[in-house]
Amino acid sequence: MESVLVSACLQGVPCRFDGRGKASPEMAAAIGERRPVSFCPEVAAGLPTPRRPAEIVGGDGHDVLDGRARVVDDTGHDVTEAFLDGAGRALEAARRAGCTEALLMARSPSCGRGAVYDGTFAGELREGDGVAAALLERHGITVRPAPGG
Repeated sequence: MESVLVSACLQGVPCRFDGRGKASPEMAAAIGERRPVSFCPEVAAGLPTPRRPAEIVGGDGHDVLDGRARVVDDTGHDVTEAFLDGAGRALEAARRAGCTEALLMARSPSCGRGAVYDGTFAGELREGDGVAAALLERHGITVRPAPGG
């Protein structure tokens, strides 16, 4: 059976920064007959739940991977290394399960695809991807924002 990597929060796991899950009724249809591989890069990297909200400052996840941007929380604490570690663990989980696609949480600094918060903590979006989404894409895994995310 084909597998798909899915943001754990979208499967109802209470692992978001605010300590909640965000189960989406549309996820079952998006997953279809595939086996979901639930994963949270931030929790896998050892960040607590709940945790301070974090955003990418100076670019997007591709820029973080290339050392041109950082991930910081809303107090200014740099959490870039944890986000890089979590992205690597997400890639490892996807490879181990044979995933060729990932359905990830929209706008997240880890999982966002196409748009992420802009680093000002003002609710503004910028075009780009989260750190894990960027790493998965670089390694040939198709990343899509999950419906209802």
